[in-house]
Amino acid sequence: MNIPNILTALRFLLIPAFVYIFYSGSDESIIQAFYVFALAGVTDILDGYIARKYNSITKWGQAMDPLADKLMQLTVLACLTHRQYIPLWVILIIGAKETLLIIGALALYYHGNKRVIPSNSFGKTATVFFYGAIFAVVFQMPYHIVWVAAAVALTLMALIKYIIGFKKLHNKNFTG
Repeated sequence: MNIPNILTALRFLLIPAFVYIFYSGSDESIIQAFYVFALAGVTDILDGYIARKYNSITKWGQAMDPLADKLMQLTVLACLTHRQYIPLWVILIIGAKETLLIIGALALYYHGNKRVIPSNSFGKTATVFFYGAIFAVVFQMPYHIVWVAAAVALTLMALIKYIIGFKKLHNKNFTG
């Protein structure tokens, strides 16, 4: 267990902490839960930076880092949808994208391709917009739905790029 992996493990622990605080019932609970979410974002940035800078990338980290990110993201969306801060279509689209990515990764793995499709600029930009959208929703900023819609649109564009990458790797497995 190195520092990046510890930070990833911490992110897993922040998921139930977020849910507990979000549903604690106080008027400030959503804002306090947002700070937990923001802390998860900081640990995500730090673990990636440290892992690359100090060449401490591990197979466990490569598998668990994106899982922790996606579980946190889906948890936040589920809570915000449940409390009707964001519309249901947001979690349906993002949940469908994540499900398709998991199915695609499993298909590549089981067909002998041990490589992964790397994240793309749309995916990284969508993540930044997602954090901005959650900030805008939590602090009830005007036009927060525009941030949410932009995050979803970027998520869909990232999905298209992932599908293209999947097809290239899939075709390479069966043609060469």
